[in-house]
Amino acid sequence: MEKGLIAIAAALVLCITGAATAIAQGRTASHAMEAIARQPEAAGDIRGSLILSLALMEALTIYGMLVAFMLVGKI
Repeated sequence: MEKGLIAIAAALVLCITGAATAIAQGRTASHAMEAIARQPEAAGDIRGSLILSLALMEALTIYGMLVAFMLVGKI
């Protein structure tokens, strides 16, 4: 019974972190494109901030995957 709950917890960690990151990255990219459309001269600064924020969001997903692997290791 305990092994099944750990497996479900690992699956939930991956699903939640993956879905949350996908939604956040989509919204961030959308708002960045709107900002570039409003101020084309600031496109370089906006693009740099966008890439940095997307990388940090992706790092959070990797941490979630690490937690899931640690949970699976307990099975």
